Amino acid sequence: MALVISVLEQGMIYAIMALGMYITYKILDFPDMTVDGSFPLGAAISTVLISNGVNAYLTLPISFLAGLLAGTLTGLIHVRLKVRDILASIIMMTALYSVNLRIAGRANLPIYNYDNVFDNAFTDKIFSGGLKTVQTLIIIAAFMLIMKCLLDQYLKTKSGYLLKAVGDNETIVTSMGIDKGKVKILGLAIANGFVCFSGSLYAQQQRYFDASMGVGTAVIGLASVIIGLSLFGRLNLLNYSFAVVLGSIVYRGCVALAIRFGLQATDLKLVTAALFLLIIVVSRQIEKNGQRKVQKNLGTAKEEEA
Repeated sequence: MALVISVLEQGMIYAIMALGMYITYKILDFPDMTVDGSFPLGAAISTVLISNGVNAYLTLPISFLAGLLAGTLTGLIHVRLKVRDILASIIMMTALYSVNLRIAGRANLPIYNYDNVFDNAFTDKIFSGGLKTVQTLIIIAAFMLIMKCLLDQYLKTKSGYLLKAVGDNETIVTSMGIDKGKVKILGLAIANGFVCFSGSLYAQQQRYFDASMGVGTAVIGLASVIIGLSLFGRLNLLNYSFAVVLGSIVYRGCVALAIRFGLQATDLKLVTAALFLLIIVVSRQIEKNGQRKVQKNLGTAKEEEA
């Protein structure tokens, strides 16, 4: 039971980050490596503020705003300075490593003796008895649902539709007299806001900041998005954002099972890489099978018409 709760907790925390990756990877088609820096940025800001007496709940919107700034800078480097997308994000990711160390003051900052959003006087009054064991899980689920609903609502706005349009066909957006660069910058800002928010939650759940906790975040996010869209994206009952959430939980479950069956915790990055490769190969095969099915159906339809 403890393993299931742990998988759900971390799966839903990373799901918030994966929702941000969904914006850059699926909507904007932008290979954003900034997330490897913006995830620990949220963790660094949260731990420093909490250790200085700031309310833990207040650190979440502050972290989101910091993520907005990080994503905006990546967008400006790409759009205004004409640097290729992947290079712009790598530059920002590299810069954020030093920024995070500067914020935290050191490579590792624990907050074991401080209140956080999961464990404080307010939550202790609400959760008691049997609910105590799932207290953290319920709170994480609530934050995840709030962020998911906010993203869903945003994508239904005019700005959200423009974001999708830029990812699908930049020429159409430009022909409408809209600056596609500004739309890209906005998309990157929102995406990294989600990632930074996720990092803040993760640090409070783990009760520490570590400078290396962002390594591989982009791979985890992409894996979650690809798993979710490949396995659940075709289900009519689910929207894409919920499919991404499920993908994140499935991914964390696969990693947990791999470690449970004998792999060492030090092999986590190897497991992540192997799973990501397997996911890419399987998703491509699923796409090929889908295309063959469509072509077969078209061929049958033409034969019937003839």
